[in-house]
Amino acid sequence: MTTALRKNRKKRGHVSAGHGRVGKHRKHPSGRGNAGGQHHHRIWFDKYHPGYFGKVGMRHFHFKKNVVHKPTCNVSQLTNMIPEADAASAKVPVVDLTSKGVFKLLGKGFIARPIIVKARFISRIAEKKLKAAGGACVVSA
Repeated sequence: MTTALRKNRKKRGHVSAGHGRVGKHRKHPSGRGNAGGQHHHRIWFDKYHPGYFGKVGMRHFHFKKNVVHKPTCNVSQLTNMIPEADAASAKVPVVDLTSKGVFKLLGKGFIARPIIVKARFISRIAEKKLKAAGGACVVSA
């Protein structure tokens, strides 16, 4: 917008330029940013952002993410993970989940054909479904 079209051009000659005589247009009268969250802006913070301040839960020193990293997949997804060469042949295919980045096999879904599955962790229900289909579970490190 050009200077000629700005609202300030109409305000020329008027003392407080539309910001009032009593209150005055000062720079940052209530502080910059989130200032005063526990002081003069407490009501606003409590109303619109409850729980913003304070702590919750227990501390875990030296938390290692790789220890709790456990990607999962279900029994229903196993047929899609069979290698192309093994899918057509008559022998029982071997699916190594750890090489595919999956550590735990869970028991959701159904499986029709026998498959030998290698994984770090296998749930009880997944193991039951694999053995019922004629497959096997191999727990690898």
